Formats: sequence, C-alpha cells, structure tokens
Amino acid sequence: MFFTPPLATLRRDGSALVILDQTELPWRLVERRLGTLEDVLEAIVALRVRGAPLIGVAAAHGLALALERDASDSALEAAIARLLATRPTAVNLRLALEAQRNVLAPLPPAERPAAAWAEAERQRRDDAARCEAIGRAGLPWIETLARRLDRPVRILTHCNAGWVATCGAGTALAPVYLARAAGIPLEVFVSETRPRNQGLITHWELTRAGVPATLIADNAAGLLIAQGEIDLVLVGADRIARNGDVANKIGTYLKALAAHAHGVPFLVAAPATTFDPACPNGAAIPIEERAAEEVLTVAGLPPGASDPVPVRLTPLPARTRNPAFDLTPARWITAILTETGAWPAPLAAANTPPPST
Repeated sequence: MFFTPPLATLRRDGSALVILDQTELPWRLVERRLGTLEDVLEAIVALRVRGAPLIGVAAAHGLALALERDASDSALEAAIARLLATRPTAVNLRLALEAQRNVLAPLPPAERPAAAWAEAERQRRDDAARCEAIGRAGLPWIETLARRLDRPVRILTHCNAGWVATCGAGTALAPVYLARAAGIPLEVFVSETRPRNQGLITHWELTRAGVPATLIADNAAGLLIAQGEIDLVLVGADRIARNGDVANKIGTYLKALAAHAHGVPFLVAAPATTFDPACPNGAAIPIEERAAEEVLTVAGLPPGASDPVPVRLTPLPARTRNPAFDLTPARWITAILTETGAWPAPLAAANTPPPST
C-alpha cells in the first residue's frame, strides 16, 4: 500500500466501537469508546465522526451495537431510522445501512448481531480499497502537470477528505499521497473551511505525512487561482447526483466558480457509493442546516494552555445561517475520480451512467 494511516479512524474492540474523535483534532489525538447506539448517534451528529465514507462505515457499526441489545425486526428498523436521521446530505450513510438491511433482514434475530459486525467490517475493508483505487485514478492528472511545470505542482483542496475522513488513504488526498510516494514535487494549499475549520485537520494530516502544505483563509482561494498560483483543485464529495452535480462542504462552489473562470482543472474524488442514481440533479439533494453556535464560536488554543477552548466571535446575539454543504454544477467539474477511473462531467452531457457501486 502506498500510504498507511498512522491510526485507525475506527475499529471494533469487543462489543464496542473505538473512534478517532475528530473534534479533538488538530490539537490532540484522542480515541473515544462507543458502547451503544446512542453513543454512535451522538458521535455522528457532533462530528466526532465525519467524512461521507467514514459516516457510512460508522453507522454500519452502530447498527451492530444496537442489535447486540435487541435484534428483532422492529428494533432493526428503528435503529436504521435513527441512524439515517443523523446526517441527511451524505448518501453513503443510506447505502451503508441499506447494505446492512439486505444482509440482516433475511436472518433470524439470533444470527443478526454477528452478521452485522461482519458486514460492518466488510464495509471498512471495502472503503480502504476504494481509497487506494481513487488515488490511482487521480495520479495521472498530477503526473501530467508535473511534466509540464518547472516547479512543484500546486494543488488546492477544501475541507478534509484524507485518511481522517475514511478508512483508508482518503479520497481527495489519496492522489496526493500517491504522488508524494512517487517522488513528484508538489504543494497543497489548504483552505481553512469555516465554520468548523476541517481544513486545519487536512493541514495537520499532510504535515504529519511530510507533504508540503500551506494553510490559507477560505477567501484567499479565488485570488490565488486568478493569479495562476493553483494548478489543480481537488475536493471530495458527500453526494453526487445522476447528472454529475456535486454536494460537498460549504465553500466548494466558490472554488469551482473561480477554477471555471480561470481554466483550472477541478476534480472531485469520491467512491462510487457517493453517486445517488435516484437523485436527478443537485437541486434534489437535501442540504443540512447546522447549529448557529458553529458560526458564532471558534475553537483555539490560548498561550500556555493544553486544551482548546471555544471563543465567541460576536458579543451580541446574532441571526445566522449555517448550511453545511453547497452544490457545484456538473458543467464546472473537469472529472470525477472514482475507484473505477476518471469519469467525465457533466455525466448527462456525456451520456455516461454513474459508476457501478
């Protein structure tokens, strides 16, 4: 394997699930033990577990935990419904639970807990393999740029789509890790990704892996693209509609707009499970609205402190909007990288069906 994550993002420990708590990053590495369905629900909603692929795998494990207590038909459906309600935008969650239902529903209740754990583990392995294949699909784009340039390839990314958000090397960062392993000179520009600053996790992740990374404010991306400082934009996805429209972390749309305006390739990296054939276009994708506190506060580490603390950004009550995702039209996407290769976008214009899952 070209890249081995330094720590498992989730793993089974007996009848519990142990996760890497992402709300503690990048300040410290903390593992959290989840022993019940309620623990998993809280972890997903609170973004202790985040990243579309990882959410799906975590939910599959959460269902196994629920069935340890009650494996009846009614309990199975109730647990699936509760897990589905945690994050409405990412389609991987629904697909992971549908796969569990297909395995579990025909079985007698006594056999369901063991089968649920086995299916959850299969999904974990599958996600890791998909990440590596996505990396190989994206590598030629970086290689081509490297042959043309007399300096390191400059890649802009948004949010966190690396090993922290998956069970493997990541989606958007998998080609970066593979290029690094191949000795290709590169630099990654990482946008902070307000309001939850998941870009800080990407910067931390890349720096730990020895990949040159430059952290920028979200609003700096357009200028850098316009000035020719960015050679390639590479992002992940939470759901991809049938026509190739992409829902991804809020702020992606503006980067796609700037890249389109200045002729910079804009690539989306995601497993085929991210395609939703039942969703005709981006307008049909539900957009999650999150709590106002995410906009009104920011976490930071005061001088001399060992633990980060929340800091309020406005002294007065303030009305907010906090959509967690935005929509990028397929016509602005150069290609979509999946484990089956690079797919042209817009898919509808190319008369190309979404990759098979």
